[in-house]
Amino acid sequence: MKILVCVKQVPGSNNVEVDPVTGVLKRSGIPSKINPYDLYAIETALTLAERFGGTVQTLTMGPPQAKAVILETVCMGASHGTVLTDRKFAGADVLATAYTISQGIRKCGDFDLILCGKQTTDGDTAQVGAEVAEYLALPNVSNVLSIEDCREGKLFLTASLDDRIVTQSVRLPCLISVDGDINTPRLPSYKIRKSLKEEDAVRFLTFADFDDQDPDHYGLTGSATQVERIFPPEKVAQKHTLQGDAAQQADQLYRLLLDKKML
Repeated sequence: MKILVCVKQVPGSNNVEVDPVTGVLKRSGIPSKINPYDLYAIETALTLAERFGGTVQTLTMGPPQAKAVILETVCMGASHGTVLTDRKFAGADVLATAYTISQGIRKCGDFDLILCGKQTTDGDTAQVGAEVAEYLALPNVSNVLSIEDCREGKLFLTASLDDRIVTQSVRLPCLISVDGDINTPRLPSYKIRKSLKEEDAVRFLTFADFDDQDPDHYGLTGSATQVERIFPPEKVAQKHTLQGDAAQQADQLYRLLLDKKML
């Protein structure tokens, strides 16, 4: 089984400032890490490769320094990875991002299974995985909780549909997005990192490498939407502690809501 995992480099802190003029996140000088949900996808891929045989590659889109997350995935067990990087990709919304990733995947070859994390912690749209599947004309399953088996060219899995858990099969090749309850990710190997040759582990693809050479399909010009404004939520330090038994606490909460004109 040939498996590809899509990963992303995200800010390593929740205390990220927003530029008041441009309305975008200030990423410079902020420590970065691999998107937490993508760690579950990597662990799922490695486990499947161990159970049923196969190889695992990874792919990310971002600036050249995003190679750090590819190196981390290799230290976890992936064979190698690819960074999609070009100034023409900057400013992409979820649609243009998904299209860029789909073009990158096509250049990386054919895969039996593509894995994504449920969502990213910096965007939280949970849309890119499904849109990549649409561009690649692949069946897609989101919020996957477990993979029970792989046989006869199909994956047998369970997935969450908010109000219920479903068991289903999906024919390979396909793309699935995994939830955080699916496993516990392994740690990167220090031994692998020490002996790793970056030139063998990471390759870079740019706009010039893609089959579609129309710049209007990428980045800001290829985006169907634009963010009008981003702002951090207000932090409220005020708190109330309710005392007494359940009935007394309920009465205090009721009066508090009345005072706040919330009832």
